[in-house]
Amino acid sequence: MNSENFSISEKIVSASYIRQGSQARRSHEQLIRQLLDQQNELAVMDSNNFFGNCGVGEREGRVASSLVARRHYRLIHGIGRSSDIAATQPKDAGSSLLSKLTNSVVLDILKLRCVQSVASCFVVPMATRMSLTLCFLTLRHKRPKARYIIWPLIDQKSCFNAMITNILEGDELRTDLESVDLKMQELGAENIICVHSTTSCFAIQSWLNRELATMCAKYDILHVVNNAYGVQSSKCMHFLQQGACVGRIDAFVQSLDKNFMVPVGGATIYDADCPLSTGQASASPCPDVLITLLTMGASGYRKKVRPLLH
Repeated sequence: MNSENFSISEKIVSASYIRQGSQARRSHEQLIRQLLDQQNELAVMDSNNFFGNCGVGEREGRVASSLVARRHYRLIHGIGRSSDIAATQPKDAGSSLLSKLTNSVVLDILKLRCVQSVASCFVVPMATRMSLTLCFLTLRHKRPKARYIIWPLIDQKSCFNAMITNILEGDELRTDLESVDLKMQELGAENIICVHSTTSCFAIQSWLNRELATMCAKYDILHVVNNAYGVQSSKCMHFLQQGACVGRIDAFVQSLDKNFMVPVGGATIYDADCPLSTGQASASPCPDVLITLLTMGASGYRKKVRPLLH
C-alpha cells in the first residue's frame, strides 16, 4: 500500500479508519527502516569506514565498486583473525558484533526446535561439506595420532568427500550398530577422530543417533552429526537432544539455505568445547540470516516448519 492507494481507499471506507491503517503501516515500515539503519551503524564501527582513513596498508577494506560495498553493507573486513574465526580484532568491531548477534539469534532457533542442551553455535561462510571438514580438522588436534573416521554409510557423496579431504582411511559401514561397535574396539579410541553420523539424507534410513551417541560416550570417542536438513524437522532435533542427554555429541552442522531460506554458502556449527581452527572469513551469511530470522520472528519460523511436525 502506497499513499495513492490509501487515498483511493478513503473513497471506499471512512477516511479516519484509513488514516489509522496508514499509521499502523508506517509503524511496520519504521521497524524495517530501523533494521537497515542499524546495519549501517554497525558498519561504521569497522575501520574501513572511519573518517580520515586513506586505506593504505594490509587489509584496509578497499572495495573498487560502490555497488559491491552497498551489497555488503560496507562490512568489508569479515570476521575472525589468525587461527580463531570467533576472535575479534580492532578493525572489524561492527562485523564481529553482527556475527555475535546472528549467532545468538540462531542459537535461540536451535533451542526453539527442541535442542535445549546447546550452549553456543557459530555461523560460518561455508556450505555443509566444508563445514564438516572444518569440524574434522579441528577435532583432529584433540587426537593427533588418530587416522580414522567411522561413518555409517548413507547415499550422499559430499559427506564422504569431506573426510577424503583429510586424507583419512577407513571402511564405509552400513548402519549396523554391532559392526560399528566392533570397529570401535578394533581400531581403538585413540586412533579414531570421530564417529560421523547423519540425521537425514536423500536415502531412507533408520534413526540411530541416540544409540551411536551412547556408544561414543562408552568408548570416549568424539561424535560429529551431519544435521544438514535437520532444523526444519522436529524429529531430527528431538533425536539430537536425546543423543546429547544419553550419550555424547561434540558437534553438529546445519545448512543455512536448507533451514533458513537464505542463499547457498553458509552453515551453522555447534561445537561443544573446541574452538574452530580457522582464521579470518567472510561475514556475508550473517546479515542474510539475521535479517531473515528477524523478519520471520519465532512465531513466523514456527509457521514455516509446522507442516513438518511429527
